[in-house]
Amino acid sequence: MRVLLLNDGGTPVGGAELQALRTRDLLRGAGHEVRLLSSGASELGVPSQADAVCFGTTHPKLRVLSQTANPSAALALRRELASFRPDVVHLRMYLTQLSPLVLPLLRGVPTVWQAVYYKAICPRGTKVLPDGSRCAVPAGRACLRNRCVTPQSWVLDMTQQQLRRRWAGSLDAVITLSETMRRRLEENGIPVADVIPNGVRQRPARPPLTGPPTVAFAGRLVPEKGVQVLVDAFAQVAAAVPDARLLVAGDGPGRAALDEQVDRLGLAAQVEVTGHLDRETLERRFDTAWVQAVPGVWEEPLGNVTLEAMMRGTAVVASDLGGPGEVVRHDSTGLLVRPGSVDSLAAALRSLLIDRPRCEELGRRGREIALTSYAEHVTVQRLERLYRSLLPPAADDVRSSA
Repeated sequence: MRVLLLNDGGTPVGGAELQALRTRDLLRGAGHEVRLLSSGASELGVPSQADAVCFGTTHPKLRVLSQTANPSAALALRRELASFRPDVVHLRMYLTQLSPLVLPLLRGVPTVWQAVYYKAICPRGTKVLPDGSRCAVPAGRACLRNRCVTPQSWVLDMTQQQLRRRWAGSLDAVITLSETMRRRLEENGIPVADVIPNGVRQRPARPPLTGPPTVAFAGRLVPEKGVQVLVDAFAQVAAAVPDARLLVAGDGPGRAALDEQVDRLGLAAQVEVTGHLDRETLERRFDTAWVQAVPGVWEEPLGNVTLEAMMRGTAVVASDLGGPGEVVRHDSTGLLVRPGSVDSLAAALRSLLIDRPRCEELGRRGREIALTSYAEHVTVQRLERLYRSLLPPAADDVRSSA
């Protein structure tokens, strides 16, 4: 089967970009011909690893224009459709670089859109208001009233929404990463055919737990990830478990505020903030963690770090919200806590950091579920079934007999 992947970015930086590249590699490993088309935009100047590249930009003002209408993306897609002649197009992120101009070109080509965040129903992509509360109204004038966007960008944001709706008929199936995402999209008039979460790469189980009781966190240092809640909670934990440690892997605009918070709470000797770590280094460092915290305060579409922790065999303490709240089975593979509650998070962490056998048991169960339900080969098989369901019967018969 020839599969054309479309994604806003093709650099090996950022969860969505890494997932697009990994999906390409996995489908190729399953015997398919696969190409990835992306923009050349990169926040860190890392070159794209896509097979075909169109214009993209990280300049804020230019990006507002190009994500509304990017003629370069449409031209690049037209060339790929003519030369590669894909059997199926797998569209992922397209509303921050490629723009809705790619949609009308997909008419007549079996196309699945895998929604990986909320940009299609929210200009900010989060369905979170500036005060941190969940937005429960459709995109429109409310975005302007709530100061989610500037008056200048609002016009272009609404134009993008209008174009997306106009050409939505080009999509043959929509899938999401979680049931939460399915609900939010369907509340906003986008029917969803299935929920297919990202697969997690299989790896050996971590070694038995030793050393100081350690909490690990991985993610961008931005308010919605809840790291500030975690540090406040850890201050309570450290008072009760003096040898506890907190390992924070990640970087972002909240780094300076996080460092100040750690110093103000007198936790410098117990908290290590590593900055960004590559996957191999992160996994090696996190092998010693008794617990991985996922304290997000927004409805995260899935939360890949949750699945990675489970595959490693690490107990998870997560906010009972969004994708992580669906993946973690309370008191079986981890613990679920009230989103944004310092006390709830502190109590859960404290209960595990004084009970190593319980951490081992929760981690073991989590790994079993990761292997059976979320391993990459499971996701690839589900995608292949979906692709085949979109093919014309004659084409499907030919490929089945090949």
